[in-house]
Amino acid sequence: MASFSLLSISLFLLLLLSLAPIDSLNLRHRSDTSDGLDTFSVTDYGAVGDGHHYDTAAIQSAIDACSLSGGGRVILPAGGDYLTATVFLKSGVTLQIQKGANLLGGTKQEDYPPESDRWYVVLAENATGVGITGGGEINGQGEEFVVMESKKKNVMVSWNQTGQCEGDECRPRLVGFLDSKNIKISNITLNQPAYWCLHIVRCDNTWIHKVSIYGDFDSPNNDGIDITDSNNTMINKCHIDTGDDAICPKSLNGPVINLTVTDCWIRTKSSAIKFGSASFYDFKHFMFDNITIFESHRGLGMQIRDGGNVSDIVFSNIKISTRYYDPSWWGRAEPIYITTCPRSSDSKSGSISNVRFENITSISENGIFLSGSKFGLLSDIKFKNVKLTYKRWTKYSGGLFDYRPGCQGLVNHSTAGIMMEHISDLVLENVKMRWYNMSLDGWENPLFFQPSTVGKISFHEWQSEIY
Repeated sequence: MASFSLLSISLFLLLLLSLAPIDSLNLRHRSDTSDGLDTFSVTDYGAVGDGHHYDTAAIQSAIDACSLSGGGRVILPAGGDYLTATVFLKSGVTLQIQKGANLLGGTKQEDYPPESDRWYVVLAENATGVGITGGGEINGQGEEFVVMESKKKNVMVSWNQTGQCEGDECRPRLVGFLDSKNIKISNITLNQPAYWCLHIVRCDNTWIHKVSIYGDFDSPNNDGIDITDSNNTMINKCHIDTGDDAICPKSLNGPVINLTVTDCWIRTKSSAIKFGSASFYDFKHFMFDNITIFESHRGLGMQIRDGGNVSDIVFSNIKISTRYYDPSWWGRAEPIYITTCPRSSDSKSGSISNVRFENITSISENGIFLSGSKFGLLSDIKFKNVKLTYKRWTKYSGGLFDYRPGCQGLVNHSTAGIMMEHISDLVLENVKMRWYNMSLDGWENPLFFQPSTVGKISFHEWQSEIY
């Protein structure tokens, strides 16, 4: 009888163990790589990767377990299409999407948090030591948000009817890092965002390396990389081909300091590099080097509209080609566009100073646009070793100055090689301007300026010729 009771108790304990939930931490795999990080595969947590069933719970469980264990890698294995609502990265976790794996963002509003400023497919908040890598793809399924296709500009879905946001830009972003630090994003493709693609907000120490970004060339607001109120950001060897602004620092609630961008290729229907237009605080200590800008609507741009100041900026070793697209897109084929003016009657003017352009070559359908304002002067601007070629090859009409957003809007005006107003201490050293002989219609002056708004211009080895 005693032996029967002992046997019964043993069988009962075995039954309890078989019914108990598996400890998620025990699903980790000890790494045999040099970094020694543990790995957590989402398939061990129930992900099916068929592109139809949501794998959100499995992915989030793997992330949570990884973070609780002290950090490591969460693996999305190759060959899977993992459909998800918002997943939240945690401190110490690197999301490793293997080559051949796709993380697909949901297309329904209920796939995202209630607050519109948290609408991301992948979101890290208040995290340290986080990242995304692996050679795979995060896809926002942006085509599902197109209401009407148009080669001028697509009409997009907007979720503004819910009251969570206003205007026509109420769509989910793709990847966001908010209030985080020590971020590494590398060797990953970000594809077809419904809205902004990669958003860095109030972050410190971010490294973005070998990231490929592809947005629908006809869809608005699918920015490549937006850096908002963030400091110490490095962008290197990235390929960005999208409809809206490609690399866009913004200062909404704090300054943007120490941004370095090198070895990148960019094409866009908007501005390849754009400061603003949200510009309430300062932009300082930026360096852009060895960048190719291909057939974009605007090359290097600053839209300072809200009182912030810009200083200590270097653009070097940059090749630019800019062309006209439909005027519904901001931009008029300017290779360089530097502007500061109040957004509205109750906005402040910011200043732009100590900006260097060195070893720049461009071929463009329009000239350089340098426009300060009465209370927002451009000063200490230098061009050195710059070759500017002007040639028309599209059928869009020229003859417009584009001050948008705000300010004067679109203004009819003859085209000049360099237009300048409200500027002081401008240096042109070894600047060569060439006009294609068959494209002279509409061009009137190599330089256009009003003497009452311009002072202290210095020319050294400046040339202008027809070829």
